[in-house]
Amino acid sequence: MALLDVKDVTKQFGGLTALSNVSFKINEGEIRGLIGPNGAGKSTMFKNIAGFYTPTMGDILFKGESIIGKKPSEVARRGVVRTFQETTLFQEFTVYQNVLVGCHLKAQTDIFSALLGLDKEKQRDAHTKTMEVLDFMGLTNRKDQLGSELPLGSQRALAIAIALVSDPVLLCMDEPFAGMNSEETNHMMNLTRKVRESGVTIVLVEHDMKAVMGLCEYITVLNFGTLLSEGTPDEIRHDPRVIEAYLGQGAH
Repeated sequence: MALLDVKDVTKQFGGLTALSNVSFKINEGEIRGLIGPNGAGKSTMFKNIAGFYTPTMGDILFKGESIIGKKPSEVARRGVVRTFQETTLFQEFTVYQNVLVGCHLKAQTDIFSALLGLDKEKQRDAHTKTMEVLDFMGLTNRKDQLGSELPLGSQRALAIAIALVSDPVLLCMDEPFAGMNSEETNHMMNLTRKVRESGVTIVLVEHDMKAVMGLCEYITVLNFGTLLSEGTPDEIRHDPRVIEAYLGQGAH
């Protein structure tokens, strides 16, 4: 049984069809690429998977159970957690505080309790988990820095740390390599592999083809809201339909 099974998902906004009968499956332990030109429907698919949107038609199964109609918080508690295109941090909080706030989902306490130190037993557990994740992501030496003081690569690593603290089973990463230089990209690729090796399945929406081809064993390609192609990186790299979608008709 696939970990995630997207079945004939269609998403319409008024007269606009953003996704049309899209189906694909993701198995446990994968790093799956979800790629396509701008406007292909990648982010819309992510929002449907994470519960921010409800499909107009179709179904999405996680561990064999439908997650359609579930609130994003409920989907996250089941183990499906996403990051965002724009690095979403509490810029005025320290690195440690940012991750500590992320613990409120697992601890089922509220953000203010997390910050003010209420519910001591839960907070001890949250502290332990926060420090474990910071160490895992290589951020321990930055734990007292403000989010606003971090370089881009560390901000992206912190965003993943906030997601990891809720113990995701499936992590949906939305353009984590955007705007990075070569050194930052290589570091983030290594961190992504490390996350997968810890037992987390990853779906990666990304325009950086170096990262996609270097990380993903299998790639799903969307174009104009439909499923265009699926295959290994080498198959996708040489698929004339994918080449045409990215580079235009007649491209080699």
